[in-house]
Amino acid sequence: MNKTLTTTAVAAVLLASLTACSGKSSSASEQTSDGKSGSSAAPAVSKLLTASTAFTGISGRVASARLSGTVTAANDPNHLLGRPGQYTSKVTFNDTRIKAGDVEGSDKGDVDRGGAIEAFAHHAEAKARAEYIQGFAKSMPALAEYDYVHGTVLVRVSHYLTPQQAAAYKTAADALS
Repeated sequence: MNKTLTTTAVAAVLLASLTACSGKSSSASEQTSDGKSGSSAAPAVSKLLTASTAFTGISGRVASARLSGTVTAANDPNHLLGRPGQYTSKVTFNDTRIKAGDVEGSDKGDVDRGGAIEAFAHHAEAKARAEYIQGFAKSMPALAEYDYVHGTVLVRVSHYLTPQQAAAYKTAADALS
């Protein structure tokens, strides 16, 4: 067996064992950027939601939310739409309570302007995306946001909203079925 093949095989075995050891139990808590803990167990969701249908439900409960865009493969700034393990649909929204001066210079569709809703095929993918984003927010406060996972949907909310204002999005997401 050549050295490259042996090294590759050893690396694969190590990676597989590390992945197996890093799993969390379904009772582990997840934390949002406002420091509150919540259950990471996937809520019962009768069907997979798209980002658009989730926004319709949420905006019916949060009157200040205004749809600002639908992300497509052609305009996705993250180049994640439809990629394995990534979101299957995404919309962006503005929140009318955010002052224009606070988001001056930000691009249309930036979470700072209100938020975004990303839908995934599996709860674990939505949760992993939220944890990934929160990892950046810890080291770069300018990227802080509120992230709420409901089933297969990740609701990302601007840090310009107060914790109470942002919590209205969590309540609205929790009401989705």
